[in-house]
Amino acid sequence: MPPKMVFQTPTNGLSISLAFYKKLNYSSVLIEQGALVSDGQYVLFINADRFARAGVRLYKDSWQNELEELSKLTTIHSKDGTHVFADPSGTWVYLIEGQTSWETSLEEDLLKNATKGLTGNFAGLSLECIDIQRSISIWNVLGFEKTMGGVEQGWIALQNEAKEGLSIMTANACPHLFFNPSFSFFNGKENNPILIEKMRANQVAFAEEVTHFNKEGIVDNVILRDPGGFGMFVFND
Repeated sequence: MPPKMVFQTPTNGLSISLAFYKKLNYSSVLIEQGALVSDGQYVLFINADRFARAGVRLYKDSWQNELEELSKLTTIHSKDGTHVFADPSGTWVYLIEGQTSWETSLEEDLLKNATKGLTGNFAGLSLECIDIQRSISIWNVLGFEKTMGGVEQGWIALQNEAKEGLSIMTANACPHLFFNPSFSFFNGKENNPILIEKMRANQVAFAEEVTHFNKEGIVDNVILRDPGGFGMFVFND
């Protein structure tokens, strides 16, 4: 059975982060450590701990085999059953021995009952890094294998057994702001402008209005960044 993966964003104020996701039409539930938010496609843990960082949490009974391989690729900090390191993009990865501290059924209920978010169709996690070969090696150890792309193309897509997707871009591949880590959403050339206007109506702040891919200079892609630093690419393809 593949490790359970949970996305994490920190917060400088839980009410501030919840207000951000409410504008995007996400549903939420409070938990002891912060909150879980969802658009019905994925669940994001807003961690109110002041030492939390944006990244990925992976849960498994034991990480001993993986730690031996990862120690050859990066520096690992271990404490009380949690092993933390950063991949070459700077994204923090938490390897946690055991289960989440909240009920799995809570996540399932949130996914089932969540309203559709204004960010659109979720495509997975996106990272940008200089040492892409080392990044690929790290994620391979964690159970992610290539599905599309290649280093020579400037990007590569990986997926684990649970069909959770990850894309890694090389340096100078993306002519726009890039926050590590970020989510990608692809909505098509017709639907994306509609979602952008709905976000404007809800007074969602854009980190960047992207016109680079449009010959007429029209804003047809936008980049968001939540209060904890997690990015979101809301793109048309």
